[in-house]
Amino acid sequence: MKKKILFVDDDRILRRLVQKKLEAYSDDFATELATDGMDAVEKLKIEAISVVVTDLHMPRMDGFSLLAHLSEHYPDIPVIILTAFGTPDSRRAVLESGAAGFMEKPFGVEELARKIKTSLKRQVDGGILQSVPLNTFIQLIEMEQKTCTIRVISRETEKTGVLFIKEGQLFDARIRELHGKEAAFEILSWEKVTLSIQDTCVLKENRINEDLQAILFDAMRIKDETLAGDIPQESDAEADGSFSDPSPEPISPLERIKNRLSGLLRGRPGLESVEISDEWDAVVSKASELGQSLLVGDLKSCFIDSGSQDQTILLTGDLTVKVTLNKHFPREIIRSVLYE
Repeated sequence: MKKKILFVDDDRILRRLVQKKLEAYSDDFATELATDGMDAVEKLKIEAISVVVTDLHMPRMDGFSLLAHLSEHYPDIPVIILTAFGTPDSRRAVLESGAAGFMEKPFGVEELARKIKTSLKRQVDGGILQSVPLNTFIQLIEMEQKTCTIRVISRETEKTGVLFIKEGQLFDARIRELHGKEAAFEILSWEKVTLSIQDTCVLKENRINEDLQAILFDAMRIKDETLAGDIPQESDAEADGSFSDPSPEPISPLERIKNRLSGLLRGRPGLESVEISDEWDAVVSKASELGQSLLVGDLKSCFIDSGSQDQTILLTGDLTVKVTLNKHFPREIIRSVLYE
């Protein structure tokens, strides 16, 4: 997944000019824009940002306030400060506040791109891994009492999380603005991941204060409970063998799908209905014909975004099952519904 940098400046012309010139480095990163610190805070909630470049003097929320917010909530994201009023004292104050770099205006975009690429390179100075199970790797880190920052990308959902580890202890975890054990549990539940290891950890305070093995155990328990939504549970009568019918009625495909979705949602809203629908049979048939002609096989499932508040997943087989989702359905688990 391509890295994203966030360029923050209240000068509209400068924003567009920098974005245009940074297109020359599109193989290395993409450029997002924000008009001031408050706009940047909102962008950080919805975008996986790797580097922030910000002006100091802006309305509503200036660069110093944004730097303080990033240091508290996104300590793993390096910040490069820009200013038209640079002095030795301001440079020292900015760098002591945690900024990764300082540039005076006017500046060359080529120099800015070099600083951005240097910051991105530091984030993977410990290497990139794609085939190692995350839990196994974390246990090795604990055994060797390593200090590192691990950026985890789910190859199934493209969601990004960060684990902060110091001397083998998990100090914090982050997914967007979510921190702590809740973020750690979600990250540790991801199966197919890419790991980017940075051989430093900026955190000095342990924000979780719990044994790493206990966190791993709880993460696996939560994951197992989620997967248990796929399996119909025994009734008390079945458990003690006292039921009268030796051949209980098998669970229907619709109930099986509902159970799976309930397990994935874990009480969160979003599911409107699960029903057998023949209105899509013609579309499914044509798509399967096309798939066979292209030697990729029948259509198994698909996600339909109609632009309305309700969206649809089709699961095909002997019957076409239509799953209707509302706007509250967590988008990060749609891939799990489609591909598992």
